[in-house]
Amino acid sequence: MLKFLVIAALLFLTATQAANSSLPQMRMTPAEIAASGAEELETRGAGSAAGQRRVLFGDPTAASYYSILLFVPAHTTIQAHSHRDNRMATVVSGEWHFGYGNEFNSSALKTLPPGSVYSEPGGVNHFAQTGAEPVIVQISGYGPTDTRYFDPAKDPRAKQHP
Repeated sequence: MLKFLVIAALLFLTATQAANSSLPQMRMTPAEIAASGAEELETRGAGSAAGQRRVLFGDPTAASYYSILLFVPAHTTIQAHSHRDNRMATVVSGEWHFGYGNEFNSSALKTLPPGSVYSEPGGVNHFAQTGAEPVIVQISGYGPTDTRYFDPAKDPRAKQHP
């Protein structure tokens, strides 16, 4: 029995080490992020054609771990939507106003200053807003991910692509 446990532990450690080796070492200042060659996409999926997201690691459309930076302009409202995967987020800069529910509700927003963390549970509708300054949020999850608006009429992608 002990031999079996030792072999199982060694196999687990080997598999864990192999999985961890695919994550590159990365240390980036905000200026380096802005100048990096990381994939940059419009955030139509998140609700603001003026904003952008930068994929730091992985592929959000694949069954794998991913990490993105979401750049949201000042005075932006993101309507209630959900994602199929569980996501964790950290506010990097700016004040992010975030809430849960099926409809945007300013009284349900909680102000999250830089350094705050929050979750986006899979299938749970949430919404957000920025104030007078832009916001950067770092989001990580295990894809594939998607964005589904609670009210399809409020999906900014539908407005941009008639």
